[in-house]
Amino acid sequence: QDVEMKNVDSPAAASDVEPTEVKKDADVLTVQDLREHVRQIDKAVSSKEPRFAMRVLRSLPSTRRKLNGNVLKAIINQLYPANADKEGLLALVESPLPGAVEIEPPRSRSAPKTPVPEVDVYIHLLVLLRLLDTNKLEEATECSQQLMNKITAQNRRTLDLIASKCYFYHSRVFELTNKLDLIRGLLHARLRTSTLRNDFEGQAVLINCLLRNYLHYSLYDQADKLVSKSVFPENASNNEWARFLYYLGRIKAARLEYSDAHKHLVQALRKAPQTAAVGFRQTVQKLAIVVELLLGDIPERAIFRQAQLRKALAPYFQLTQAVRLGNLQRFGEVLENFGPQFRTDHTFTLILRLRQNVIKTAIRSIGLSYSRISPKDIARKLGLDSSEDAEFIV
Repeated sequence: QDVEMKNVDSPAAASDVEPTEVKKDADVLTVQDLREHVRQIDKAVSSKEPRFAMRVLRSLPSTRRKLNGNVLKAIINQLYPANADKEGLLALVESPLPGAVEIEPPRSRSAPKTPVPEVDVYIHLLVLLRLLDTNKLEEATECSQQLMNKITAQNRRTLDLIASKCYFYHSRVFELTNKLDLIRGLLHARLRTSTLRNDFEGQAVLINCLLRNYLHYSLYDQADKLVSKSVFPENASNNEWARFLYYLGRIKAARLEYSDAHKHLVQALRKAPQTAAVGFRQTVQKLAIVVELLLGDIPERAIFRQAQLRKALAPYFQLTQAVRLGNLQRFGEVLENFGPQFRTDHTFTLILRLRQNVIKTAIRSIGLSYSRISPKDIARKLGLDSSEDAEFIV
């Protein structure tokens, strides 16, 4: 019996897809995801349930990786009616790459209405993130200022969660342009407002932004005063708690309170995500190692063997070896070789204090070496009558 043979595409034919088509599909899917985010934010506003907005913000890192000029232009054109806000946002978005296929809007009988402030701020935040990722710092500064103006003009509790993210990135823009001191007044004003409104996440983010602001300029007394006069909200997210505990550890270490500093740094490591935020854990661990050495303890070798930390902690392993052996020459070599990195890590000043520990360890090892020589051997070497005479002299 004859059987009809079906055509089967070869693997080569299956993989022979135009790159522009794949790119178009990815961009279309991203725009669809963004429209779903907008629906979730609208739902959060109408139901007064912040969990829907929180769900959108949790996906922000993955959303950020998918953004490009084509996607942002498409979502802005689909959500905004023709007005100044729309034109202002489009002016900040990069032109799509040559050959990029324009994304068609969904079929709709009516023109788009002005989005609610929460959606407007979210889209504006996405534009800011894209400017940061493409290193357009001048445009990012302008975009961030406009974003702050939008937030401060509103008095809506449903905006609080999204606004807290905006504060963080506003601070980040001014840190990258080395103008952090210019926004200190704004951060204090927003912190007062967030405290009055019981906006816990906003409070946490703003306290951390201010602490980072002070520490950036080595203003440890002002940072310590802020900690003493403000109450960090208990129900803030783990990420904000981890940042706060790290900054607290830095402040305590600078004020020679090493035991408290070490306790806060260990807590920061426990609060930090264990599978992500590798850079943060590296930063905290570096400071924790130096503080532990200042306490007179030697960090466990297992810390330096962790796969994600091994390379970053290599200079600190050499530093630990120099302190453990009491080798002042090796300590000097480590400072000479890795001084610039220690300065970047904000640990150089603390490491200089370790010099006294190295000297103490060296003296202790010399003392231990001489203590191993018995009085009887000393008496024989010096030609004394008895070991009692040697003990009396020693």
